[in-house]
Amino acid sequence: MKKYCLLSFLILISTGMFGQSDREDIITVLNHFLEGTTYHYPEKIKEAFLPGVSMFLHNTADTLWQVTPETYASWFERGERGKKNTREGKIVSIDLVGNVAYSKLQVDIAAFGNRYYDLVLLKKVEGQWKIVSKCTSAEPIPKTPKEMRARPMKATILEGLNRPWSMAFISEDEVIISEKDGNLLRVNLKTKSREVINGLPTDVARKILIDSSKFERGVLPASAHGQERSFNAGWFQVLLDPDFDDNAFIYVSYAAENEERASTTKVIRGKLEGNQLQEVETLFLANPYSHGLFHYGGGMIFGSDGKLYITIGERNLFERLNPIPPLSQDKTDKRGKVIRLNPDGSIPEDNPDFGTGAIKGLYAMGIRAAQGLAIDPKTGKIWFSEHGTIQGDELNMLRAGVNYGWPYRTSGRYRSDDYDPQEPSGMVFEDPVYFWDKTVAPTGLTFYSGRDFPHWEGDLIVPGLSKGSLWRMEIVNNQVVGAHELFINDRVRLRKAVVSPRGKLYLLTDEENGRLIQVVNGN
Repeated sequence: MKKYCLLSFLILISTGMFGQSDREDIITVLNHFLEGTTYHYPEKIKEAFLPGVSMFLHNTADTLWQVTPETYASWFERGERGKKNTREGKIVSIDLVGNVAYSKLQVDIAAFGNRYYDLVLLKKVEGQWKIVSKCTSAEPIPKTPKEMRARPMKATILEGLNRPWSMAFISEDEVIISEKDGNLLRVNLKTKSREVINGLPTDVARKILIDSSKFERGVLPASAHGQERSFNAGWFQVLLDPDFDDNAFIYVSYAAENEERASTTKVIRGKLEGNQLQEVETLFLANPYSHGLFHYGGGMIFGSDGKLYITIGERNLFERLNPIPPLSQDKTDKRGKVIRLNPDGSIPEDNPDFGTGAIKGLYAMGIRAAQGLAIDPKTGKIWFSEHGTIQGDELNMLRAGVNYGWPYRTSGRYRSDDYDPQEPSGMVFEDPVYFWDKTVAPTGLTFYSGRDFPHWEGDLIVPGLSKGSLWRMEIVNNQVVGAHELFINDRVRLRKAVVSPRGKLYLLTDEENGRLIQVVNGN
């Protein structure tokens, strides 16, 4: 087995400050990585890394590609184990600062005439040195000719939308768009014509009074304190019945308000006849009504079982406002839950049993603020996005009877520094499939299936409100194995991603002058 040379003249390490054993341990870890990638030993690659950390790779100038070490290691299962490939790697330098180290690795790939550098960060964890992050100057080598032609670009199809929230396709060219601060629109994508759909309920929350005693200064705009401001909670999800062609039913979730100007999440359905909604009926009301502008939820989807799934937010911004038990953990309260109904609003007989006093329709609990729902076409399983507090944004897979932990468990931090919920003994929680280490505010997600980007097939597209992020998540065996952040140089707040019947990928921007954007292949 070839050993890799350390260029001693580039290594600036004080022997008096750092022990010989640390240097040797670091070199061993780096050699495991280099040997694993050169001789197809995936277990050596995984051994070099701290489990669950990230490796960052650049795909294009506008895409950040992030994968786990486990996924990266799996790529080296393809070659013949123990047989040297065309990679030639060596350690260029190591710098140590206490229990942290930084290394520069040089890698030459003879088959392509490429030289690039890996910058590796290591940390001593529980007495062992491990790689905790890696960035590379290399651009990934395309696996197929189709990948070489992928260059995602944005093309604006419509603008002048009033903070659009969701979109449903009647056909490839005709859609219904819900505007959070406006109307429900019937739009022709070819002619760009748009018509307002009439007949909607009149209790939609258009202007919400702010009770400043329930919030903290600095959270609301300064001009909002001490006076009434116009905050449209408005229309959320619009969804077509699976049998829409036969029954013409559409479903709409929105923020409804009562006489006291308190609000809650409401779901209705009606028959769409031209631009008029007829026979409107309420399917679900997430009472009690409460004051506050936050976390309505309102995501909806029909599962492969034909049932209607609805997300209801907890409605709290600060955790300290929670009673005991917290709202999302109280099975008698509708807030912080996922609801499952028959299309007519009745309760399915096979819903999970949460015991005496549980609300009707309860399917899962422990939810803070979930909006997006999407079905994996390969498995039929439903995925949903959830907003954390300070970080803690998650992707979860929906399962019957599961408790997702909020606020007892979170991958982020609380807004209320002194909040310390006392978790009852014996509770079982579901861990997220994936969580971000930064704030993303993920919204309406979708699984991709289309012709423009064949190698994206089956990937999960996740838009975000925070910093206008857009993610392509590679899914293998119900796990996220790679995270690609798209359009990192062209950010805009995004509310929804949706794929048309013919596989075109569209995005809705969360702006006063909202846009419908199509993601096209620029090559």
